[in-house]
Amino acid sequence: MSAPARSHLTGRAMLVLFMVLTLIPFVTLFSTALQPPGTIPTGVSWPSDPHWGNFVDAWRIANLGPLLRSSLLIVLGVVPASLFLAVLAGYGLATLRVPFSNAIFVFFVLGLTIPFESLITPLYYQMQSLGLLNSRWALILPLIALYMPFGVFWMRAHFLSVPAELTEAATIDGAGPWRALRHVHLPLAMPAMSSLAILLFLWTWNQFVLALVLVDDPLKRTMAGALGAFQGQYGTDIVLLSAGALLIMAPTVIVFVIFQRQFSRALLQGAVKG
Repeated sequence: MSAPARSHLTGRAMLVLFMVLTLIPFVTLFSTALQPPGTIPTGVSWPSDPHWGNFVDAWRIANLGPLLRSSLLIVLGVVPASLFLAVLAGYGLATLRVPFSNAIFVFFVLGLTIPFESLITPLYYQMQSLGLLNSRWALILPLIALYMPFGVFWMRAHFLSVPAELTEAATIDGAGPWRALRHVHLPLAMPAMSSLAILLFLWTWNQFVLALVLVDDPLKRTMAGALGAFQGQYGTDIVLLSAGALLIMAPTVIVFVIFQRQFSRALLQGAVKG
């Protein structure tokens, strides 16, 4: 066997291995969710009598219907605003001659090093002083700010990959910065913007800690935040807990499966030139 063929075969084998290792936790969770309620499953085993009603019970017990609407409202408040601000800031830092642009970018990069957990206490008192505690705005506004470092980093990297000749041609044709952004850069930035929107959706939907700390009303949290309350009340019922976790994960899996091509295209954009 030739070296290229052996390398190709090894790569395929590694991909299959990683896929199996990724699927094992989901298969275990799914098989556990179908076990009889109140039991403690051990290992991975398909039940002889699958209890599909566990998903209905988990939906009812965790009150996931109102939480689904709450999560959608929070996502609609966070994702468009974060994407809009990230595009403007990334375009300005990459294309326009902004004074101290490198220092501003370093400031954003430093924000990537700050973990969310270290900001919980100051965010709590900040939201309390603004009178927003125990409301969805207590999640929407901090999340927009916390996502800015990565969003600006992501969009700036894309705009820097765009050939400068396109901007110069638009300038020669009389286009200002806003018109160049709207007619030249935004169409080219659609893969990067769509992938960033997917990431923002996944992060917002799965937000857990901030939802528990900043919002006392369980019906105003995200669905992931509801899992903590569900586990606290029904922590001994592993079957229902597994069913609830699968229901909460389902929207994120569906979104990623639908838009995986756009996400992969954005990651590979600029990897091959010529």
